[in-house]
Amino acid sequence: MRALIQRVTEAQVAVAGEVIGRTGPGLLILVCAMQGDTEDAAERMAAKIAKLRIFKDEAGKMNRSLLDMGGSALVVSQFTLAADTRSGNRPGFSTAAPPAEGERLYLHFARALAALGPQVETGRFGADMAVSLTNDGPVTIWLES
Repeated sequence: MRALIQRVTEAQVAVAGEVIGRTGPGLLILVCAMQGDTEDAAERMAAKIAKLRIFKDEAGKMNRSLLDMGGSALVVSQFTLAADTRSGNRPGFSTAAPPAEGERLYLHFARALAALGPQVETGRFGADMAVSLTNDGPVTIWLES
């Protein structure tokens, strides 16, 4: 799995002008299931993100996790994280999991994260979504299982 996480003060996702998910303060997590990914990979990624110490403590140092600070998360499917730009000018996405598998693993990831404690909302897999956020820091981190 690939994930791009952003520490946010707020974020929301809308489909056709209707807000379907939001969070803040916490994380916006863009997720892409790759070919060969498993439920175990999704669960490990969820645990890593939940425990990643990227929130400020009382001294202003990045020492607290999403779990420590009681934050929430907005999880949005983002197959373009699989982009291969090594040749030509048009990205290729052949390393992304097929749509049905991608959706299954995306939802499994979101449920695994929620099972660890944070409130989790999601986007809509395969939809044309408008995501807005206020990045806190900014803090943006790329993760790959």
